[in-house]
Parts: sequence; structure tokens; C-alpha cells
Amino acid sequence: MVTVRDLTKKFGNMVALDRVSLSVSEGDFVFLTGASGSGKTTFLRLLIRELKPDSGILEVNGQDMLKLKGQALPLFRRDIGTVYQDFKLLNDQNVAENVALPLEVRGVKSPDIRQAVEISLEMVGLKGKNRLFPAQLSGGELQRVGLARAIVAKPKLLLADEPTGNLDPKTAQSIVKLIKEIHTHLKTTVIMATHNSEIVNRYGLRVITLDKGRLIKDEPTGRYD
Repeated sequence: MVTVRDLTKKFGNMVALDRVSLSVSEGDFVFLTGASGSGKTTFLRLLIRELKPDSGILEVNGQDMLKLKGQALPLFRRDIGTVYQDFKLLNDQNVAENVALPLEVRGVKSPDIRQAVEISLEMVGLKGKNRLFPAQLSGGELQRVGLARAIVAKPKLLLADEPTGNLDPKTAQSIVKLIKEIHTHLKTTVIMATHNSEIVNRYGLRVITLDKGRLIKDEPTGRYD
């Protein structure tokens, strides 16, 4: 699913990622950890080609990120769902409209969109809240909407960038539990960036740790140090 060898990304004189090498197999669930500024978000942005690598090898779902042409990006991104810390919902659109966006941009027929949205909202525990607007929802509900939008098209790869960063501990636990259930149900590969040690240590899954752009740990059943 993801192959990385000697991956390097710089912003001017600052090295954000320094010769990182790792691989993520289809169906894996990986926690990506490290302090702020360690390179976690940069790594995720490279995976969806918001950024281009400066050097090294980066392949995602069979695509070479160094060779992928701009016109091929929309098709490539169809197989990737992304969840953000700050939700990134459209405040002037209701829950159903926000979740439907990934399907609308690819021209899916309206009846199929409605069915997919209903299924996605039910999976995240928001059945019946289609017509509510973001301002009417709690933080946990907003993140559930973001998660529903990310999975509505059944992506092969789900990227979560600090999805619990703005949530209280109890709500954060429920969101990660939900992501784990989706991973199991949809067989989706998940890479979740987090600095929440309690969540990481509770699940005992694979942990990849970055420090100042360098990979310093990759353990199959790791802990947050």
C-alpha cells in the first residue's frame, strides 16, 4: 500500500523529513507518533500529494508520487480518505451535504449518493442527523461527520491527522474506537498521526515514531514513549 525509501522533504533550509524508510501493507493500522514538528503532518501531506518529495522513493497504492502527473491526482485521491483535527466542514452545508461531497465531485448519481451517505452516517453513529448544520453539533459529532465524509466512498487508505486533538479524553477514545471499527469492517488501511499516548498504549498496534524528521522507531506492537 505504502512504500517509502530514503524519503526526504525540505522547506528551504529546514529538513522536515530526513531519509525516512518504511512500508505499510494493505489492511494495516499504524499510529504515527512524535512531538510537534517531528514531520507527521508533512508525511501525510506527501501521501496525498499535497507536497512533492525532494528525493527518495514514495509509492502509494501502486503510484509513484515523484512521477504522478497533476491531471491524475483526482483519480488517485479517490482511494484515499482524510480526517483532520479541525474537521474542515462547510458551515453553510448540512451534515448530509458535507458527507456527500466526495461522491458529488466524481459525478455519482443522486440516489446512489443518498444511499452511501445514509450508510456512512449510520456507521459513525449519526443516523437521523442529516439535516443538522455544523454549528448545531458537538466537537465529537463534528469529527464523526468528518469521518463519515472520509469513508463514504470506501477508500483503500484512511489518513487521520491528529483527529482527537480538539476533543476531550472520553470523546477522543470514542473516535479512535470508531476508526478501529471502520478499519475492521471496511478492511481499510489506516495511518493515524497522534500525540495521544493513552490511545496509542491502549491498542498495542504498530507504532512509527518520528523525531525532527527522522524515523527513530517502528514497532509492530509499540507504545508511545
